[in-house]
Order: sequence, then structure tokens, then C-alpha cells
Amino acid sequence: MRRVAALSPWMVRVTLAGGELEGLIVDEPAASVRLLLPSPGANEPVIPTWKGNEFLLPDGRRPRIRTVTPRRVDEALLELDLDIVLHGSGVASQWAEAAEPGAAAAVSGPGRGYAVDQAGAAFLLAGDETAIPAISQLLEALPANAPVQAHIEIAHPDARLALPDHPRTTVTWHELPDGASPGDAFVAAVIGAELDASTLVWVAGEAAAVQRVRRDLFEERGIPRTHAVVRGYWKHGRAGGPGDG
Repeated sequence: MRRVAALSPWMVRVTLAGGELEGLIVDEPAASVRLLLPSPGANEPVIPTWKGNEFLLPDGRRPRIRTVTPRRVDEALLELDLDIVLHGSGVASQWAEAAEPGAAAAVSGPGRGYAVDQAGAAFLLAGDETAIPAISQLLEALPANAPVQAHIEIAHPDARLALPDHPRTTVTWHELPDGASPGDAFVAAVIGAELDASTLVWVAGEAAAVQRVRRDLFEERGIPRTHAVVRGYWKHGRAGGPGDG
């Protein structure tokens, strides 16, 4: 790790660096990489072995692997920025809060991104805090003449961030009410959004919430599946939580 920088009280940017990043190329926005973290009490991550249906460490334990968005890749400086949500008890969140320059981690990837249709007439983007890095990349990549609706759910008002400028984007921040289930706010925003036949949709966040979005888009509205990308980033109640991106 080269440095850690606070983006807000609820998100930090961790910059990884090293010769091992040579050859890491991310061609599309909203892609993913796998982040392998050291086991508790260890200073270095141990590369796990694929055992047919899961990765395991030599002692039989599961490795601490989380999937995150590669916010920035600098191929010349061999740097990789990862934006990580801090609230919650997720493994990546705890690691990012405690890590100092020189701390070790490993990455693999990238996973698939979003193929931007430069002829798209309009776009809707939605998600929770874990989707902010990907939404930021999409705002940088979407055609400048297309109107964009962006709906982002946050658990605290201080979680708002300055997003990349897109000349025709309307960004709405939705604070999750106390006692509400994760995803309730951005799901309601998507269900309430006006979408015409030409609107292309990208949504990511808590797994059960995005299933509700899928039902609304594909079953209730009959939107063609080729017009929407809907991804579950994390699962409420599972170790890892929203802090893990």
C-alpha cells in the first residue's frame, strides 16, 4: 500500500502500488478486482488454492477476499486506487481503517465492466454507497449529450461525495431512514423513476435490493434485459457487509 486518503467520514481511497500491478489494464468502467487481504494477525496475504468450488488457504481456512471497483489504474506509476466504504464491520472496511503505508495486499482481475453504448439516448444509474466508485466512473464515460438520472442511497448525510461532472446529469442522494432495510431507498427511487423505451439502466448494491429492482424492471415494466445491468455487490447479514464494496 502506498497511501490512504479520506474522501469523506465514510469512505477512504486506498492506493496500492508495486511492480506486481504491471499488466493490470481496466478497459471498461464499473469493472471489478478481487482484493486478497492478510489473515488476522498476519502481515502478508497468503495466495490460496482453488479446491474445485472455492479458494482455501493451506490450513483449510477461507481467505479474506473481497470484490471492489478499481477506481483508477495508473499503468505508468503502477498504482491502483480502491475506494472503500468505512461504516459497518466488513473485513475490507476494518483493513482500510487500520492499514498504513507499506501494508500488504494482493489483487487479481479485472472482472467484467460496463460496455457503454455511446449512442444511448438516456441513462439511469442507481445504487448504495458501495456503488459510488462505479457510478463515478460511469459519469466519466457516458456520452455527454445523453441525460442521466443518478440515484444514490446513503446511510448518513456526510457520505455525500463530489462526483465527476457530467453536463446532463441529475444526482439525487437518498438517505436511508432509521430502521429501513439496506437498499430500500434506492429501490424506491428506481421504481418511482420515469423510464422510456430508450433508457439504459445500471444498478448495483445490496443483493436482495437489486433482486427487487430486477422484478420491477423486467417483470413489471417489461424492459428488455439488454437495456439493463443489475448487479448484487454485497449481501445484508453476511460477513463482509457494505464496508467491503
